[in-house]
Amino acid sequence: MEKANLALLKKLRDETAASIADCRVALEDSANDYKKALAFIKKRSVEKAAKKADRETSSGIIEAYIHQNGKVGAMVELLCETDFVARTDEFKNLAHEIAMQVAAMAPRDVQSLLKQEYIRDSSIAVSDLIKQAISKFGENIVVKRFTALRLGDN
Repeated sequence: MEKANLALLKKLRDETAASIADCRVALEDSANDYKKALAFIKKRSVEKAAKKADRETSSGIIEAYIHQNGKVGAMVELLCETDFVARTDEFKNLAHEIAMQVAAMAPRDVQSLLKQEYIRDSSIAVSDLIKQAISKFGENIVVKRFTALRLGDN
C-alpha cells in the first residue's frame, strides 16, 4: 500500500473537512488518486450521517440573514446534539449559509430546502452540505424550521 501524499492529504482535508485519518485511508486505498479519494470521503460522510440520523438534537441556534438590499431576509433554526458544537464558529457559519440559501432560493419547506442545489457549490445539495458538517462534528444536525420574508409579500 502506498503512503498518502502529504500535499494531497492537506488538499483533501481542506476541501472536505474530513478527519486526517479518513483522508489518509482514502488516499492510501486509492494509491493517491485524488478523485477516487474524494469520492471515498463523500461516501464515508453519507454513511456517518446516516448512523447519526436518529440521535436527539436538543441544542442549536437560530440564525438570521438579511440581504444587502434590506428587502429579503430569512431565519433558520439549526439543531445539533450539544451546546459545545452549537457555539462553534463552523456551526454558526453553517447556519448562516443555510439562512442565506433560504433567502435566495425560497424553498417551500425543509424537505425542498434539503434537495436544492447549494448556492455556493452547485455540485452538491444542501443535504450534502449538512452531511459534511455531521461528519466533521460527529453529531447529528437538523434543520428544524425556517421562515423567509420579502418586502411586499403578503
